[in-house]
Amino acid sequence: MEKFILDEERLKSVEDNYKAIKSRIEESAVKAGRNPDDVRLMAVTKTVESVYINRALDLGADLIGENRVQEYLSKKDELHLHGVEKHLIGHLQTNKVKQIVGEVDMIESVDSVKLAKEISRVSAMKGITTDILVEVNVGKEESKSGIYIENLEELLIEISQMSNIKINGLMTIPPICDNEIEVGKYFAAMYQSFIDIKEKKLDNVNMDILSMGMSGDFESAVANGSNIVRVGSAIFGARKYF
Repeated sequence: MEKFILDEERLKSVEDNYKAIKSRIEESAVKAGRNPDDVRLMAVTKTVESVYINRALDLGADLIGENRVQEYLSKKDELHLHGVEKHLIGHLQTNKVKQIVGEVDMIESVDSVKLAKEISRVSAMKGITTDILVEVNVGKEESKSGIYIENLEELLIEISQMSNIKINGLMTIPPICDNEIEVGKYFAAMYQSFIDIKEKKLDNVNMDILSMGMSGDFESAVANGSNIVRVGSAIFGARKYF
């Protein structure tokens, strides 16, 4: 195993980046006529070593997102997680549900009846209710997980009837776009769907959270109604894959 060497320069850049992102979120919210306090910054920790995550947590980050079940479980005991909300944001296989239910506060990537049923079953077994978001494939990309917008309401109604599971809103990852106007169209479509469902007041379907926007497009997401932006590389630097 490669020996870990602390990069003091990276540690300092995490601090500078975190403060800069917080400031940009605030500016984007004010520009859109929104209250900056209504937009939460999620620090995305995929491939990031614990020491750098802890620097962001010590600066006040109170929400983290991890993509992989095993990676989160291997790091969690080293993290300063008191008072911090933890979300799983990556694709979740049904055979990993048992490991992650009860370990995080929310699963943002639910996109099928099969997965929701397993989360419901394991949650009941553990005597807890699991908060989820339903993932929407807003760009209809074959390479991405998520339900298409036109099938969303049907899925929400089906999941809403399951025990030990609580729907809190929606999550999406739009296609990579050439400019802000293009990506803004996907975010706007997502926000419209979010509002449409909220207005229908479906039983056991809460539209409290719209999680969209990442390092390269979070300002556009904030302008289009996102209230959780998921930022990783813009805080921690380019990902190191291992």
